[in-house]
Amino acid sequence: MELDAAIAFVREHGVVLVSATGPAPTLTEAIAGEKIKGSWWGHPKGKQIFPVLEAVCEHADVLVCRLVDGKLTLVHRRLWPALAAAAAQFAPERLCQVTQQHTAGGRHRNVETAFADWLPAGVAAEARGIGVDAALASLGPWTAACRHLHPIVSTPRKRHD
Repeated sequence: MELDAAIAFVREHGVVLVSATGPAPTLTEAIAGEKIKGSWWGHPKGKQIFPVLEAVCEHADVLVCRLVDGKLTLVHRRLWPALAAAAAQFAPERLCQVTQQHTAGGRHRNVETAFADWLPAGVAAEARGIGVDAALASLGPWTAACRHLHPIVSTPRKRHD
């Protein structure tokens, strides 16, 4: 799978796991064209997976975060308004943008940017017209299992007679 096809895969599914097994499709398996047992690094197509995966993670239309089960997750730009509308349903650390920074020693270090700091202003404005239930439905059926993570809690108002 080449970059364009990988981006199309993320766009089509909207929310995709990078390499973990879980309730959303997995990009590394889509790139490999088969289920991967163990680490994708050890897969025969590992050297093909790496550059495509790296390019997808750096693509302007893809958010890398830990949305699904705390695992590295890709969210396509088309769902960013829904993500913003449903943000209160998720623990804040799940919505942080994760980027990799190359250190002087040749290692990679994850850098996390808070949701409010990476979310484009135009996306936040679009989100205002989306209800929470519609937003969660847009993000996919996996959200039903995630609602317990950081649910909106309504506090009953005291009546003053």
